[in-house]
Amino acid sequence: MELVCPAGNIEKLEYAYNYGADTAYIGLKRFSLRVKADNFYDDEYKKIVELKKKFPKKRLFCALNIAFHNNDLSLFMKNLDYFHHYPIDAFIVQDLGLVRLLQSEFPGTHLHLSTQASCMNKEAVKMYRDLGFKRVVLGREVSLSEIREIKDAVPDMELECFAHGAMCIAYSGRCLMSAYLTGRSAQSGFCSHSCRWDYDLLTNGNIAIKDGRLSRLNKEGGTISAEEAKAIAESGILALEEHQRRGQFFPVFEGDNFTALLSSKDLCMIDHLKDMKDAGVDAIKIEGRMKSVYYVAMVTRAYRKALDALDGTISAEAAAPFIASLQDVPHRECTTGFYYTRADADKTTVGASDSPYLLAATIERSYSPEETEQILGEGERRLAEREQELSLMHPSARAAVLRDIEKNPEKEIRTISRKDGWHIYKLQALNKIDEGTDIELVSPDVLGTNLSGSEYEFVNPKTGERRSWVNADHDCAIYTSAHIQDGTLVRMKDGAYVPGKIRTTGREKKA
Repeated sequence: MELVCPAGNIEKLEYAYNYGADTAYIGLKRFSLRVKADNFYDDEYKKIVELKKKFPKKRLFCALNIAFHNNDLSLFMKNLDYFHHYPIDAFIVQDLGLVRLLQSEFPGTHLHLSTQASCMNKEAVKMYRDLGFKRVVLGREVSLSEIREIKDAVPDMELECFAHGAMCIAYSGRCLMSAYLTGRSAQSGFCSHSCRWDYDLLTNGNIAIKDGRLSRLNKEGGTISAEEAKAIAESGILALEEHQRRGQFFPVFEGDNFTALLSSKDLCMIDHLKDMKDAGVDAIKIEGRMKSVYYVAMVTRAYRKALDALDGTISAEAAAPFIASLQDVPHRECTTGFYYTRADADKTTVGASDSPYLLAATIERSYSPEETEQILGEGERRLAEREQELSLMHPSARAAVLRDIEKNPEKEIRTISRKDGWHIYKLQALNKIDEGTDIELVSPDVLGTNLSGSEYEFVNPKTGERRSWVNADHDCAIYTSAHIQDGTLVRMKDGAYVPGKIRTTGREKKA
C-alpha cells in the first residue's frame, strides 16, 4: 500500500519524504481545507521542483478540496499559469465543477476524489471512474467490509483511506459547526475547531449538570436518574456555553438516537494495516497538514516501518519499537473509527493532543571541514584578543574587569575547544534549550540516540563562542562526537507531562 502523508509547508514536505512517505499532499493558498496551514505560494514551486529531484521516486498530490463559490472559481482560473509551475501528480477535489477545467488544463495529472465528497458505495465509485477519476478517497464512515465490496465491483479504481489522525464530529469532515458558531466555514478552509472547545452544559432554568449531578441556583441537588436525564435531554432546555464566550448559549437537543457531541477520538489503524490491505485499500493516508514537523516525521516513520514489515522488507521485531513510538507523538485517545463498528467511532473524548516530548530543534546539515576550521579559528581569535586586552591593562583595571565578569558570567568569552572526533552541525532551534539539558536525536532509521548535557556544546557559528542556551532567534550549531544524519530531529522531555493523563486544552476555568 502507498503511504500518503501531509505537508503544510516546504519544511514538512521534505520531512515527509525523508521519513518514509511515498507521496505527500499539499494545499495551495485559498483553495484547500487547511487555510491556516502555511500551504504553498509565491515561488516555492522552485524549491519543490528541486525537492522532487532529490527524491525522484516520490509523488506530490495537491488538495483543491474546498467547496468552490463563483468567486473562488474565478480566482483559481486567474492563477492557472502559476499552478502549472508545480510538479503535481494528482489533484484532490470534491467539487465536480473543477473536473473538466482540470482535465483540460492539466491533461497529464490524475484526478482524485476528496473524502469530502462522501463516496461510500460501488455505484458512486463507478460514476467517478467514468468521469475520469483515477482514485477515490473514500468517506470516513465506510467499513472494511464495504471497501472489499467496492474493490471487487470496481477493481480498476484506486481506493485511498485515512489510517491515522484527527477526526471530526461531522459527515466525512463536512462540518457546519464552525460556521454556525464563529462564521468561519470549514468548507472554505477556515475551521475554528469548535468541537475541541470546552463547554458547560446548562439549561435556561439556571440548572447545570456535571458528573451526573444536578445543580440548581448554586445548591447541590441529588443525583439524577437515567429517565430524568433523558427527559431533560429531549426537553429542548439544554444549551452549551463555551468557557471563553460567556453569555453566548448554543442550543442542544437530543432525540431518540443519542448522538455523541463534539470532540472525537483520533484515528489509529497502525495495528490493522493487513486488514486494510486485504479489504482492497491501495493507499493509506495520514491526516495533519496543520500538525508540527515532529508529528509529520514521527507518524510517517512509524507507518513506513509498519508497511515495510507487512511487505516483508523488514521483520516485525525491527518495526515494533518504531510503531510503539507513536505514543511519543501528540495524540488524543485513539479509535479504529468506522472500519469495524460505528460504536467505536461514536465514542468521544476530552482533552488536547498530548506527548511526553517537546520538539527542541532540527539538524539541517553537517559543517564541512573548512567551515569547522573557520568556526574554531574565529573563537580562538576572539579569545586571544580578550587575553591580549587584559594583559595590556593596568593591574587594578584588569582586576575590576575580572570581578565584573565573575558577577556577570555572560560577559565571559567562552569558546569551543578542538576535540578529536567531534563535529559541528547546523542547528535550527525551535524551543529554548539550556546547555546541559539531556536531549534525544531521532531520525528516519534511528529510533532515538540520547545525548547527556556533557556530550555536546552549543556554539555560535559566526563567532565560535559557546552559548549557554539557544532559541529560535539564535544562529546556532551543536558540537558533539555523535554522528548526526541530516534531517535529524532533536527532542527533549516535557516536564509538565504526566504519564497516563491527557492534559486539558488549557481553555478551562481557573480555580
